[in-house]
Amino acid sequence: MPRQDQAVPARHLRSRRALLLAASAAVVPAFVLAPPAFAQDTASPQAQEGGIAEIIVTARKRQETTQDVPVAVVAISAERMQQYDLSNLERVAAITPSFSIGRTPSGSGATLVLRGIGSNTTSIGLEQSVAVIVDGAYYGQGRTINEGFFDLGRLEILKGPQALFFGKNATAGVVSITTADPGDKLEVIGRAGYEFAAKQVYGEAIISSPLSDTLGIRVAARASKQFDGYYKQLGTPQVYPTIDRTSTAAVGTTTLHSSEAAGDGRAKEAYIRATLKWQPTDTLTAVLKANYGINENNNPSAGSVIYYCPTGVTAGNPAIACRRRFESSANRTPVDIAATQPFANGNGQTGNQYKSWAVNLGLTWALDRLTISSVTNYNWNRNTFQFDGDSLSRSGPQGVFATEDSDFHAFSQEVRAQTSTGSFWDAMVGGYYQSTMRDYDAWTVSGGLEDSTATPAFRRYLANSKDSQTRGKTFALFGQLIVRPIENVELAGGARYTSESKDSYFLQPYSHPIRVAQGIFLPGVTLRSNQDFQDWSPEATVTWKPTPDITVYGAYKTAYKSGGFSNSGIFSPSAGLADFEFDPEKAKGFEAGIKTTLLDRQLRLNLTGYTFKYSNLQLDFFRSDIFAFTTINAGSARTKGIELEMQFAPHALPGFDLHGSVNYNRARYGDAPGAPCWAGQTRSQGCNLVYVPATDSSRPFDPATDLVANRQNLKGLPTANAPNWTGNLGMSYEALFASGAKVNLGVDARYSGSYLATAFGNPFTRQRRYVSLDASVGFTTADEHWQFQVIGKNLTNRWYAIGGNDTPNSGSGTGTNAGIVADQTGFASVPRTVQAQVTFRY
Repeated sequence: MPRQDQAVPARHLRSRRALLLAASAAVVPAFVLAPPAFAQDTASPQAQEGGIAEIIVTARKRQETTQDVPVAVVAISAERMQQYDLSNLERVAAITPSFSIGRTPSGSGATLVLRGIGSNTTSIGLEQSVAVIVDGAYYGQGRTINEGFFDLGRLEILKGPQALFFGKNATAGVVSITTADPGDKLEVIGRAGYEFAAKQVYGEAIISSPLSDTLGIRVAARASKQFDGYYKQLGTPQVYPTIDRTSTAAVGTTTLHSSEAAGDGRAKEAYIRATLKWQPTDTLTAVLKANYGINENNNPSAGSVIYYCPTGVTAGNPAIACRRRFESSANRTPVDIAATQPFANGNGQTGNQYKSWAVNLGLTWALDRLTISSVTNYNWNRNTFQFDGDSLSRSGPQGVFATEDSDFHAFSQEVRAQTSTGSFWDAMVGGYYQSTMRDYDAWTVSGGLEDSTATPAFRRYLANSKDSQTRGKTFALFGQLIVRPIENVELAGGARYTSESKDSYFLQPYSHPIRVAQGIFLPGVTLRSNQDFQDWSPEATVTWKPTPDITVYGAYKTAYKSGGFSNSGIFSPSAGLADFEFDPEKAKGFEAGIKTTLLDRQLRLNLTGYTFKYSNLQLDFFRSDIFAFTTINAGSARTKGIELEMQFAPHALPGFDLHGSVNYNRARYGDAPGAPCWAGQTRSQGCNLVYVPATDSSRPFDPATDLVANRQNLKGLPTANAPNWTGNLGMSYEALFASGAKVNLGVDARYSGSYLATAFGNPFTRQRRYVSLDASVGFTTADEHWQFQVIGKNLTNRWYAIGGNDTPNSGSGTGTNAGIVADQTGFASVPRTVQAQVTFRY
């Protein structure tokens, strides 16, 4: 329990408290109104005597403080995540400058971006450039954002390439999540809340207890249900006509189908995790975790907002305006068509269901100077969905209604040994193995096509179907040597060797005869791919600690992201195996920083500078000239920037914390010829190259022989979701009453400069700069059994898009002198939310 003399401070401290609070009240608005002077919150709760508490991280698989580790890392404590109910990665990204996440209904399901580098969303075969690690195991799928990350021990965001300690596909960074373990005493937590915007009810139950002197258990569960959506549904009943014929020369019979409005994004979820921790000796620890989750949504594209149109209204439905608001439009699959389409809901309602489960076993054998650890993991997820593919409520045969079923299996084993002598040298060696399998199937209804003679009967209204699979294996060896030649200086060097193989196939079992005759689809042909990749990723760091409170470091880093196969592509007579295969993405560059803790641990100032070059950057796009999705290696890109972090926690004002950061990041493409033109891009706007299929290259447009251009060079253009300036500024204060009760206050503002939302330089996708404000207030009773909170997120109600695409069936004149830009669809942010929450602890 806190001391009573801290609850009733001496009179001579009151004036200093008043001055500090008044100063902070003046500083916060000044920063909010005058960007870009913002800052990033990495704080954990302060001790009651004031000052900055140490935060332990495992960025180098060793327990080090954030101020000692020579890595650019953001650490978010369990208390901080509870303060703002950061129960999924999207909420974490919403408060973290230079980190963003966009959710999509199809393809990979998400884009995770750090410092302007990420993977776009349209291909399910692309793994993320920002790796997600859960309890030491790699989770490579974008749909990982659907998981419920609650009851956590800590969360770390490592910026920049991270090849040595976290293994696969971390060219842009790592999100490392550690779930909570059982403690040495009984702990019971019950939590319930209500969010007013989506009318969401949620609850958590956690029980942790020792079962014996050596064995403990922890069980945590969370469930929620939304009775409303975050986005207003503008869809209205529409007519979808089909013509029953197998040739455009035939007249056929026309049938008019009724298509009702889609859902508004209402969702429900349930997660449970069980943990057993066994410590039979002082040196051996075994932690076994098992979890299961299910997430359902009645419209996976509810957040797909058409926000820009040349005419101000959508090309497909002039009754729907284009605007940056929390509203979207879509329609259900007509009921009679849904009755035949695989994985469609019987009533035609759009929807998404994501299921996952995983088992994770961590073993640690800790001797005096040697630690041997093992992480064994199996994780599985399955995603099925039905959605309106053009994200627009419209009548006519242009409608697109799609269903997908995909599942992913991954088994991994990592073993490492590392010394901790603290003397002249230390070392680490390890090995990694992973086996994966992805199955993907899709069925698309479009173009008003119908064939009553098609067999089986579920093909009656299909335009096309897909069947694809990829099996992968990864072997890696890694090691690091640390040498301390003189006092306070550390030299560290290491490397990871990776060998991968991926065996894939792609088949379109069925395509409507009219689409085959048009040369759009080529059914019945199986593409097979056998890929092998090898890579060496070295890393070297120099660290100097002139005093215990100052760390200076410089690092050379590299990273490797696997190549692969685009399972969700389209095969046509004009496409080939090269349109499905893509090579590895690589990164290399330098980072340097200084971390300081000053004024008797009252002030923290950290400065980081970096420059990294990315080669063979992986991008996926739709090639309209051959009607095919293609994943390419789009040349190079470079990121360079400076990040300044600050935290102030004065001894004179226990419980007060002011924190912030200013981040400058310039992310630009290098030479990147052969990239697609955005729909409507003219030659004067840069669409001045022509693709040459024979050499898989591009050449300049020749007016003597060419009618239109279809490629561009992205050189000098910004990458997607890469504002030059980001930052945030926040403060928190814990007031302790004489009775022992506590009040917690927190305010955090996040700033983002303007940026392009897509990867291909379209200026019409530019998002405006914004400030998003979060706040919380909580009251904890003196016995600490009860806590009452009110939490607000995005209180400024800022709309912004992360990622997006050209809206189907819009735009024209691409590669000519007179183009009409396509409507732009973006994956929008969540609007203002306010929730009330009560927590019981025993």
